[in-house]
Amino acid sequence: MTAELNPYNQKRNFAKTLEPEGIRVISQEDLKFVVQHHLARRDHYDLRLEWEGALLSWAVPKGPSYDTRDKRLAVQVEDHPLEYRNFEGTIPKGEYGGGVVMLWDEGSWEPYGDVDEGLREGVLKFVLKGRRLKGKWALVRMKEKAGEKKDNWLLLKEKDEYAQTADGIAELTTSIRTGRTMAEIEEGEDEKFTQNPFSSIEVQLAKLVHSIPEGKDWLYELKYDGYRIVAYIEGNSVRLITRNGHDYTERFRDVASSLLDWAEGRAMILDGEMVVTDPEGKTDFQALQNYLKNPRAKNLTYILFDLLALDGADLRGHSLIDRKETLAGLMEDAPPNLHYSRHVRGKGKESYLAACEGGMEGIIGKKADSLYSGARNGDWIKLKCAKRQEFVIGGYTLSHKKTSGISSLLLGVYEGEELVYAGRAGTGLSEADMKELEEKFKSIKSRVAPFKAAPKPRSNEKITWLEPELVAEIQFAEWTKEDRLRQASFKGLRGDKNPREIQREKADEEIQPQPVQKGRSPMKTNSNSIIIEGIKISSPDKVIFAQPEITKVDVIRYYEKVAERMLPYVSHRVLSIVRCPKGVAQTCFYKKHPGPGSQGIVTIPILTSDGGTEDYFYIENISGLIAEAQMGTLEFHIWGSRVDELEKPDLLVFDLDPDEGMDLGTVRQGVRDIKDILAELSLNSYLKTSGGKGYHVVVPLKPAVSWEVFHDFARGVAQVMEQKWPDRYTSNVRKAKRTNKIFIDWIRNGRGATSIAPYSLRARKGAGVSMPILWEELDMVAPDGVDMAEALRRIEGSDPWQDFFQNQQRLK
Repeated sequence: MTAELNPYNQKRNFAKTLEPEGIRVISQEDLKFVVQHHLARRDHYDLRLEWEGALLSWAVPKGPSYDTRDKRLAVQVEDHPLEYRNFEGTIPKGEYGGGVVMLWDEGSWEPYGDVDEGLREGVLKFVLKGRRLKGKWALVRMKEKAGEKKDNWLLLKEKDEYAQTADGIAELTTSIRTGRTMAEIEEGEDEKFTQNPFSSIEVQLAKLVHSIPEGKDWLYELKYDGYRIVAYIEGNSVRLITRNGHDYTERFRDVASSLLDWAEGRAMILDGEMVVTDPEGKTDFQALQNYLKNPRAKNLTYILFDLLALDGADLRGHSLIDRKETLAGLMEDAPPNLHYSRHVRGKGKESYLAACEGGMEGIIGKKADSLYSGARNGDWIKLKCAKRQEFVIGGYTLSHKKTSGISSLLLGVYEGEELVYAGRAGTGLSEADMKELEEKFKSIKSRVAPFKAAPKPRSNEKITWLEPELVAEIQFAEWTKEDRLRQASFKGLRGDKNPREIQREKADEEIQPQPVQKGRSPMKTNSNSIIIEGIKISSPDKVIFAQPEITKVDVIRYYEKVAERMLPYVSHRVLSIVRCPKGVAQTCFYKKHPGPGSQGIVTIPILTSDGGTEDYFYIENISGLIAEAQMGTLEFHIWGSRVDELEKPDLLVFDLDPDEGMDLGTVRQGVRDIKDILAELSLNSYLKTSGGKGYHVVVPLKPAVSWEVFHDFARGVAQVMEQKWPDRYTSNVRKAKRTNKIFIDWIRNGRGATSIAPYSLRARKGAGVSMPILWEELDMVAPDGVDMAEALRRIEGSDPWQDFFQNQQRLK
């Protein structure tokens, strides 16, 4: 703990000096630091580090140095109050420290290790994130000599990318806040920085359309998936303001710092989108939500698409193309977390199709000669690849199957002064989302419904009404004739939007080419592509399997036809996939994290063993299935739990993996043996081919136990078989232990492990399918005996697993 601020207060007469009185204040933000150039009896610099509600302070006579060879004396003085970091001015002569004080640098600092221990031991290492001082530094207490105080330390620059061969401070003679020299501060001159011509605006908004204007009068940019942010930069200050006027500067601190460094004191106002990008540069709204909860993302980026003011001049009356050209010139040497939004002139349809094919949200069209009016007047338009907009949360439901949590969100839009019910979203809610929402809902619960015509509760569910104060980003398939959302999925909260401004987005015309509804034949767009379920299929004639010859479009049509049977087992389960974009004869790769071409998927952050998170993904509907197949996905592997009960698995899978050359009759006996073991445990099991060497036995279970318990149970079943028939089966994964035996693969029942999904193709010669079959068919169907053509024939008949979910429901 630092000492109390009494020594500071006792040395000062606050009736004479404008310095702040010492009051300890614990900040909830990052630790701040300041360096003040202080011309008193002796010229020196004061280094002050925030700790435990005050500023630890050292007087550095020669100032800091970027040269690692320099050892600068730093004399520790009394702690100063936090407010002192804002003090710039003159302390009257005769008062303690009388003279001129300049704010020479400021920013945040991060200590290495325990600060209190470092102060006691005399070694304090830290990173400075200032405008002028950056990188690694250290304070080391000097050995106490006879007659010397214990307060003498050395300030050292440690080796890193910021180290120099000179001190690096000689030319820095003006205030970081006001631009004034020491003489100008003493004379009381005003700030030297140029001010912006306005301090708030209404942002320009894009109108939703379904027709793409032709001609070179339009500029087209990508539509980014993040928070709209206007940046106001003046001198050493920056404000990052959301569309509804909230200040997010502290939340996006790294970007704010980069803007200040880049602007170099110039006044400017910028319009852009704050996003988090994946390794391929694609914006990810869910990742931005995760960043706001836990700011660890390395890819926070401010994408700038407009310049509204520069050097005190208002540019809103200039044409868009002129504003963008000026902005592009300014950004030639911008830091990597500031990105210029490039545009294409004309070529709207090509831009739209490219954006959708790349898994982007859509495009924005802007009239090249338009002024910045701050309205939604049609000068800017937007075309979305998927239906997505904001809705107001007016309540939530809880089904009788749950004792806590959220089953679905009740959503609405404003029509005039009334909130109109639009439907519910019951998917896309992770456990972390539910916890966050439940916490936010506590203070806004209401006894009355906020909707004009409130929905009635369904059977076996409870509705809790809420004050309409929260806005959610929702993706959905379409609006029904009853003006309700179909297949709505939660994407995250929108703290940057005003609930009263949320209205239904309506477009003027239909875009060409338009998505095809289920059941209709695909629409040709040109000789090289078609559209299926709204997804553009490129290179449909590419050969994926050589024997028999199966093309890319054959694969996609297969998944379109089996979707009704397949989706109940695949949707809302975390996926790992195998992609073969050049066909099975070329390189295939395994993929479990979202990335390029991730159209139609839902991203979900999942806790890892080290306490961090990684993004995984799942699909919700046929569009997701087709979108993945379009990107070359052949195999779909699924987690043993659904995303709404991620930590409670409900799908137990045993893969019987026989030794090379084993007789098929022996393998089939193994299948019967494991079925009998499971039956003794009163468990109903189901059979499917693997598309490879063995069979899979699948058991639907109640999602009630942890992964650890589930995993141990699976291992126990395998060990029972091993103990009962030691000459036939092994539970040991090592191939050396499998000689003339069948490995009962129980390992795929662990958290993060996957198994091949029912109806999935296999990325192997012959286009085999992991196909559900009847137990009575065991002796008639080989493990690799169902190919794509046979699978399509089989789905015309009855479903061999038709009571699968009834059994799972019974267990619940």
